[in-house]
Amino acid sequence: MTTTTKSPNWFNISMDAWALAAESNMVIAMRLGSLAFGGPTAAREAERMVSEKVAANMALGLDLMTGKLGTSPEAIMSGSIAHYSKSVVANRKRLAK
Repeated sequence: MTTTTKSPNWFNISMDAWALAAESNMVIAMRLGSLAFGGPTAAREAERMVSEKVAANMALGLDLMTGKLGTSPEAIMSGSIAHYSKSVVANRKRLAK
């Protein structure tokens, strides 16, 4: 997945958003596969999925409120995509094992 430059533009942001969406779909498919089997492993994965989403949303909200992502719409969008991309990439690597 790419990361936008220091001065992000809407084209690069849209490409990063597309890449995040594609990778997110791969993670969703892998998670659905593990959830379909059921059992304790699926329950742990479901709990992990929900707790990761809550934590990621809270962290992004804090970054937005403190101005860590910047003030321009481009910087905020780029930072938001980068924030979620870290979790998605980590999940794809973990689930691919």
